[in-house]
Amino acid sequence: MPGLRRREGVHVLDLGDTENRRQMTEATWQKSACILCECNCGLEIQVVDGRLAKIRGDKDHVSSQGYTCEKPLRLDKYQNSRDRITSPLRRRDDGSYEEIDWDTAISEIAAKLTGIKETHGGERILFYAGGGQGNHLPAAYGQSLRAALGTKYYSNALAQEKTGEAWVDGKLYGGHTKGDVEHAEVAMFIGKNPWQTHSFPRARPVLKELARDPQRSMIVLDPRRSETAAMADFHLQVRPGTDAWCLAAMLGAIVEEDLIDHAFVDDHTHGVDEVLEVLREVPVAQYAATCAVPEALIRAAARRFATAASAMTYEDLGTQQAPNSTLVSYLNKLLWILTGNFGKPGTMALHSWFARLAGEPPADPRATPRRPASTLTRLQRRAVASAVTAGAAGVSRATPWGARLHKGATNTVSAKLLAQLAPVLADGLAAGAYPRAERTTPVTGARVIGGMIPANSIAEEILTDHPERMRAIWIDSSNPAHSLPDSDRFKKAMRACDITVVVDVAFTETARTADYVLPASTQFEKWECTFFNLEFPHNSFQLRAPLLDPTPGTLGEPEIYARVIRELGVVDEGVLDRLRTALTAGPDAFALAFFSAAAADPSLMKMAGFVLHETLGPTLPNGARAAAVLWGLAQLCVLSYPEGTARAGFDGPLLQAGQKLFEAVLRERAGVTFTVDEWEHAWDYVARKDDRITVAIPELLPELRALADAPSSWTTDEFPFVLMAGERRAFTANDIIRDPSWRRRDADGALRISPSDAERIGVAADGRVRITTETGAAEVGVEITDVMQPGHVSLPNGLGTDYPDESGNRERTGVPLNELSGALRRDPIAGTPWHKYVPARVEAV
Repeated sequence: MPGLRRREGVHVLDLGDTENRRQMTEATWQKSACILCECNCGLEIQVVDGRLAKIRGDKDHVSSQGYTCEKPLRLDKYQNSRDRITSPLRRRDDGSYEEIDWDTAISEIAAKLTGIKETHGGERILFYAGGGQGNHLPAAYGQSLRAALGTKYYSNALAQEKTGEAWVDGKLYGGHTKGDVEHAEVAMFIGKNPWQTHSFPRARPVLKELARDPQRSMIVLDPRRSETAAMADFHLQVRPGTDAWCLAAMLGAIVEEDLIDHAFVDDHTHGVDEVLEVLREVPVAQYAATCAVPEALIRAAARRFATAASAMTYEDLGTQQAPNSTLVSYLNKLLWILTGNFGKPGTMALHSWFARLAGEPPADPRATPRRPASTLTRLQRRAVASAVTAGAAGVSRATPWGARLHKGATNTVSAKLLAQLAPVLADGLAAGAYPRAERTTPVTGARVIGGMIPANSIAEEILTDHPERMRAIWIDSSNPAHSLPDSDRFKKAMRACDITVVVDVAFTETARTADYVLPASTQFEKWECTFFNLEFPHNSFQLRAPLLDPTPGTLGEPEIYARVIRELGVVDEGVLDRLRTALTAGPDAFALAFFSAAAADPSLMKMAGFVLHETLGPTLPNGARAAAVLWGLAQLCVLSYPEGTARAGFDGPLLQAGQKLFEAVLRERAGVTFTVDEWEHAWDYVARKDDRITVAIPELLPELRALADAPSSWTTDEFPFVLMAGERRAFTANDIIRDPSWRRRDADGALRISPSDAERIGVAADGRVRITTETGAAEVGVEITDVMQPGHVSLPNGLGTDYPDESGNRERTGVPLNELSGALRRDPIAGTPWHKYVPARVEAV
C-alpha cells in the first residue's frame, strides 16, 4: 500500500512497488509549489504515469528554502481526483447535465451574457473568483472579461475573511502589513494557530526557535489551547467572542502604565490624542472579567509586548470570522503602533506586491491627504521621468512604431501619461477592479471593500425583486455553494439567476448547481502562480511550469476567457495586429507600442490581460502563453517600486527593467526575489504624503467606547454552545483535495468538546452527538479533549464534500459546516460572517 515515510529529513510519498520505485529513480525532479495555503512553499515533484509520485521541499526555493509540512505530500489526491470534469456541461431542465463541445458552450454563454448586458447592464453580472490558494492567473484574465462585459461587482473567499482587516489597513496607512516573526523578541498571535495554518516561511521551525529562546516570548490570544497556545509564554484563553475586550484591556493597561513609545507616536502618527482619550476610559479589570482572562495575566502580557525591543502581531480567521472582527483588527494594530513596533527588524512592515490582491479603501479625509489614485506613489515618481527617453533609445527607427516613437516619443508615452495609465493598468491586471471611492451594493447597501462585496451578502443581492438585483454569476475555481454561510440559500440564489457559469477542475457542489460547467486543467497541468507575495524586506514571486499535459477535454482558464472575449468581439483586431508587428522589433518597441495604444484607447488597458494573451502570449517560450499577463505586472511592479526592484537586480531604463523582471520570472523555476529593501524602506510603502499613520478611525472609536455596555455573548438557552466552524487540524486543508482518503487521522472530522461538557450531556469518547444551529443540524462523532474550554466546540474545515466512490456513487464525509453557519450574523462594517462563533445545541445521540 502507498504510505508516508521519512528519509534523510525529507518527507516523500512512496508508491510502494519495485517497478514504480525504479521509474521514480529515473524520473526528473520538476519544480513547482504547494497550493494548500498562502505560503505556497516550493516543491520538487517526480511524475510517474501521470501521478505526482514523489514530492519533497525545494531547497532552491527563494522563500521556503526546502521547508514543507506533510500536507502537500498528498497532492496527487488533487491531481488524480475521481471528481475531474473533462467536457463542458450544460444543465438540462430536469437538473441533469449533458456534455457539449467547447464551441457550443462558448457561443451560448457569450450570447446569454451579452443579452443580460444589453437588457439590464453589465453591472448585473457578478464575478466570484480569485481567492484560490494557488490558482491566481485566471483572476487576471477574468478581469479582461469583466471589462468586456462592463461588470461592476466582484467577490471571492477573501470577502468572508480579510476585508475587515483590509479596511482598517486602508484607513491607517493604505497598505497591508506583515510581521517579522523570525526576528521578533515578542510574537503575538490573535485567533491564529500557525502550527497548523503556517502563513509565514518555515512556520514550525520558527515557532520552535521562538519557544526555546528564554530571551523571547510568545503571546497567544485564543479560546482554545491550540498547538501554538500550548507553546506560548502567555495564553490569553478568552471566552469565545470576547477578543475585543481582551485587546482593549491590554491597550488600556499600556496607556494607564504609560508604556507608549511617545517619540514614535509624535514623529509618525496623526490623531493619537483622540485614540488615547478613549483608551484612558477602558476599565481594565471589568474587561478582563468579561473575557475571562485574569487581569494580572493581561497586564503582564501587555508589559512584555510594550517593553520588548521588537514585537509583532498576526491575526487570522479565528478572530476575523467572529464578533467585532473589524474592531479587533483595529485594536490589534493599535498595539504595535502605540508601542512603536514598525519599520525595524522583528516588527511590522508594509511591503511590495507583484500584483495587489485588492484595492485600497479611502483614507480618513481629515488626515494628511493620501495620494490621488490617478498619480504615482513617491517611489514611482522618482523613476518615471526617464522612462520614455531611455525606452525609446533601443527601438529601431526602421519599424513602423519605432519611427513614430522616435519622432515624438515624449509626446507619445510621456511621464505624465504613464502616471495616468499606471492605476488603469493596475485595474486591468487585478483580481478585482480597484474602487476609486468607497461604494455600496445596490440591494443591501453593504460596503464594497477592496473591490469586493461581502460574500455572505450575495444571496440577498439576488433573491429579491429589486430592479438592480444580480442576474448572473460567473464563478471561477471557487466553491461558494459549499464554503459560504447558509450554503443552501446560496444554491437557491444561483438557481434564481438567468445564467450561472462555473469554471473548475472538479464537479463540485457549486458546479452541480450551475447552468454551464467549464472543465479547467489542474494547477499541475498549466502555467500558474500565486499573488500572495507578502514578505518584507525581501519579497518573492514564483511562476510554476506545468508538470503534465492537460487532461484531454480541459482548458486553462486564460484560454477559456480568451475564447469568450473573442466571441464577444469587443477588441479591434487591427490594434492587436499592430502590437504583433511591434513585437517583431523587440521588447522595447512592444512596450512603447502597448502604452501608446492604451493612451489612444484607455479602455483597452482594462483588458490588458486579454491583449497580452493574444499578442505577446504566442511568442513566449515553452508554451507559456498564459504567463503573458505577467509582462504587464512586471512593468507595473518596476514602475511602482523602482528602487526595490533595482536592488533586486532589475535596474536600468524603466521599460527595460520591467522586461528584465519578466524574463527572470519566466526563467527562474524556483522563484524570483523581485524587491529587496532595508527596514527603513518600510516607510516608503505608507500611502500618505508625509508617511504618517492615521491612528484615529472615526467609525471605530465609538465602537471601542461602546464595549463597556455592549453584549459579549450571543448564546441562548436554546443554543447554549459556541461552535467554531472551520478549525484547522493536521489532516484538513481547503476542499481543493476532495478525496477523503488523504486523511490518515480523524477521517470523518470529529466534534471537539471539553471533558466537562461531554460528561454533562452524557456522551462517551466513542459516542456521537447531534449538533443543531439556527440554520441546520448534523450528526457527528466526538473527540473529548481539554483543548476546548467548557461551552466551546469545534468542527474542522475542508470536510462535508460529496465524492464518488469507485462505482460512481457519491458519498459525503464529515459535516458541511456552512449548512450550520448562518449569513445574518456578520460584522457591521465588513460584513464578514461569524463562522467561528455559531450558537449551537449539542445533544448525545
